[in-house]
Amino acid sequence: MFLKKPSKIHLRTERYSNHQGMEINHFFVAGINYRKTDAGVRGDFAVNTDQYITLLKKASQLGVSELFVLSTCNRTEIYGISPDADTLINLLCNETVGDKNTFLQLAYIKQGAQAIEHIFSVGAGLDSQILGDYEIVGQMKLAIRVAKEQGYVGAFMERLFNTVLQSSKAIKNETALSGGTISVSFAAIQFLKEKIADTSNKKIVLLGTGKIGRNTCKNLIDYLDTKDITLINRTDHKAVTLAIELGLRYASYEEMQQQVEEADIVIVATNAEKAVITKQSLLHSGPKVLVDLSIPNNIEASVSSLEHITLANVDDLSKINDKTLQKRQAEVPKALDIIQTHILEFREWFNHRRHVPVLRAVKQKLHDMHSCTLFSAANPSPLIDQDAIQKVVNSVAMKMRSQHQPGCYYIEAINDFMTIN
Repeated sequence: MFLKKPSKIHLRTERYSNHQGMEINHFFVAGINYRKTDAGVRGDFAVNTDQYITLLKKASQLGVSELFVLSTCNRTEIYGISPDADTLINLLCNETVGDKNTFLQLAYIKQGAQAIEHIFSVGAGLDSQILGDYEIVGQMKLAIRVAKEQGYVGAFMERLFNTVLQSSKAIKNETALSGGTISVSFAAIQFLKEKIADTSNKKIVLLGTGKIGRNTCKNLIDYLDTKDITLINRTDHKAVTLAIELGLRYASYEEMQQQVEEADIVIVATNAEKAVITKQSLLHSGPKVLVDLSIPNNIEASVSSLEHITLANVDDLSKINDKTLQKRQAEVPKALDIIQTHILEFREWFNHRRHVPVLRAVKQKLHDMHSCTLFSAANPSPLIDQDAIQKVVNSVAMKMRSQHQPGCYYIEAINDFMTIN
């Protein structure tokens, strides 16, 4: 009878351990980024807010328990605890205009430990098109917030993301990985300086006054030393507010075509689903320099074929390099060390959490034994109480943490309990 009880605990704790272990093995990321795709292809898989909400609502029907999607100008990635990666890929491709076969040809798929390393790398800016780009953190926060509002961020994802944030913050504070002034919006300024010797007398039109547009606008003022800038936004009041704040001009969205025709430089940072500036609209315009900071592209790529037009998109801007990037590259080893420290911290939390069902099972079995009349008759000692049970459970927990073995190997807890006098 004594020998049969441990075997039952073994079966029960083994089942719990396997169930908890599946959580990390079924954590996947599937995505595409700037390394193998151009801006046009990435645009086909970009996810807007409405698509994101629809995707999240469909996830539960497919056995996906936790999920978020990161969609930026440089990448679209879907992270989730899922039966398999294909489930996540189907979710993404069914809600975007991109083709699944195209995605599979260009995508990277990571699982378990590799997926965890990837999210830390992304959060640190190590995987950004411009090394050390810290704007990715804000984009990840927004993606997680939307998923959490829809009930798709549980204990695993929340703890993982919080640890990623801690790692990213430590890298920003303890290294120079994000040092110096460089971003897509700053690269746009460098591009303009290369193409136009004197920008002081050039008329600039900026379409889109969201976060990227706002940053670009401030860079134009700071680094080109000009305020001949007209702001236009689909929602007029945003352009008006920023124009008043910075002492610039603004125009209504209905005036966009006329403003573009009169401009020498046009920067587009909108979030439209299709191009807002077309080749046809520029056929008879004067010479211009155009910069497209949007994904999907909001300036038709064919515009570049016009002799009087110079066009750059985010892929073109990413090729601009300077000493700042070289200095950042030297900081990569430090950043990787910090990441490894935080990954170990997350794994320690996960392992502890994984053991909780085992410890509960052992504790419950000890309670059952203590209340068993046959056991009481054989062990009449009054000292065997709740404190004794907790002492044995604590001993099991310590062994599990230090030796990293499943709880089923510690059924000798029963023997420890039996020998208490």
